[in-house]
Amino acid sequence: MQGPGTPTLDQLRVFLTVVESGSFAAAGRRLNRATSVVSYTVANLELQLGVSLFDRESTRRPQLTEAGRAVLAEARTIAHGIDGLRARVSGLLGGLEAEVAFVSSVLLPGDRLVDALTAFQVRFPTVALRLNVEALGTAQDFVASGKAQIGISVEFWNRETDPLERIAVGEVEMLTVAAPGHPLARGEQPPGAAREQIQLVITDRSPLSHGQEFGVVASRTWRLSDLSTKHTLLLAGIGWGSMPAHMVEADIAAGRLVELRLPEATRRRLPLTAIYRTDHPPGPAGRWLIRRFVEQAEAQSLFPETPTAATA
Repeated sequence: MQGPGTPTLDQLRVFLTVVESGSFAAAGRRLNRATSVVSYTVANLELQLGVSLFDRESTRRPQLTEAGRAVLAEARTIAHGIDGLRARVSGLLGGLEAEVAFVSSVLLPGDRLVDALTAFQVRFPTVALRLNVEALGTAQDFVASGKAQIGISVEFWNRETDPLERIAVGEVEMLTVAAPGHPLARGEQPPGAAREQIQLVITDRSPLSHGQEFGVVASRTWRLSDLSTKHTLLLAGIGWGSMPAHMVEADIAAGRLVELRLPEATRRRLPLTAIYRTDHPPGPAGRWLIRRFVEQAEAQSLFPETPTAATA
């Protein structure tokens, strides 16, 4: 038994136009074709597929048959795929990236990341995004090595010889915290008290900070690979450590965590920096994403309570 033939894209578009407009005559007006040409095109499509798509007998207006409804779903999928292909190729011809590889520091507030990526999706629907969230020097390493085109990094050290361009996009405040029952949470502590308690420290997967310690004062440390695990252990009363303010402010307000008063570990602000390789600058979509983070920082400086008040 011979299977169905291969319909043309034009036949499928005419079929979809008839369904959307409600009649062959209305489809002809929309397509600027004679009604007889529209009817002939649909008849050829039915002949190619070997099924009747419309019931032309029982009603004055063409009604989809059961087979027609099944073909309609597939025809729409094909048409949308072609439209997406054309949009992507049009963007490529205009210099738009097919994909943006973006790496973010784990310290970047989540509301800022969501705001930027939501707006990016609306502005560049044809551009794929590859996202990594990393700690310490890994974001820098990803961009410097070419694993990512752009990134948001928190720099703890000065690297004058790397190939990165840097753009300030605000800062993140760090608080030193522990659970209420932790020994360091019992009021102001004398110098050196923190050294005797387990400090929770995020490890760096990159080689950039090898041999360097940032904010580590305790002689006993537990090394963790991600910030959420550190947060969980802090809430459980296992150790003490620094956390981004936006991640622990609600816990402090609810009494689940306490901000510690330690001479060795006070509040500090870390600069957030957008980075990319100077010899491989981002395209239009990447530049737009960096600009979004800049606008967020500008809005935060004007309206501290609304850090993501940036223009779309």
